[in-house]
Amino acid sequence: MPESLEDFLMTRPPTAERPLLGQTVLVVEDSRFACEALRMICQRSGARIRRADSLKSAARHLRTYRPGIVLIDLGLPDGSGLELIHDLATAAPRINVIMAMSGDDTAGEIAIANGADAFIPKPIKSISAFQATVLAALPKDARPTGLRPVSKDEISPDRIALRDDLALAADLLAHDVDAATLHYVTSFLIGLAKVAEDPELGDIARALERTCAKGSPSNDSLHRLKTAVQKRLNTEQSV
Repeated sequence: MPESLEDFLMTRPPTAERPLLGQTVLVVEDSRFACEALRMICQRSGARIRRADSLKSAARHLRTYRPGIVLIDLGLPDGSGLELIHDLATAAPRINVIMAMSGDDTAGEIAIANGADAFIPKPIKSISAFQATVLAALPKDARPTGLRPVSKDEISPDRIALRDDLALAADLLAHDVDAATLHYVTSFLIGLAKVAEDPELGDIARALERTCAKGSPSNDSLHRLKTAVQKRLNTEQSV
């Protein structure tokens, strides 16, 4: 007998209103804010969600659980999500659906080439768009039958998760930052800025990224990014 409502729902077939009933989704995503949006979308869709914030964490999950769907961010703190996509795509038995996601809209082609079944650009806000992408990649016998209502609802994640992401970035930038950490934190903030619809923060992070690509970070660009992150963190903490 199921121990909880969630366990009970996992035994039910998918429906038009909750087309991902019975599915477990592993989200490999380092941003708490982006993951909160996916948690809400999966919940509305009927799926159970688990989260890993790095390649190492994802490996631990996959040793214990076998999700039906894996969503993988391409920029992770300990490597590229493309590595995990390739590993899962070539494993036997293969997970039903391997999906890539990124704030870089041009990353879809390389993700598909590495074995992803589909690519979703960030920010992921539309419930219907998410469901349509996942269902198109699922085996036919795992999809609901009949017509499916199209929801125009969009998800607004809890701002506490955004504060946590900004706090992480501020902490990473507060110390002497080596090149690898700086590359990660600028990429992280570019993605976060897109999800949070904060183009100014994205522009500041990209400006620092460009100077890093030339060989060494500009002190002025680094200072601007630190200031921008702290300003937004202060604002979120005061709400």
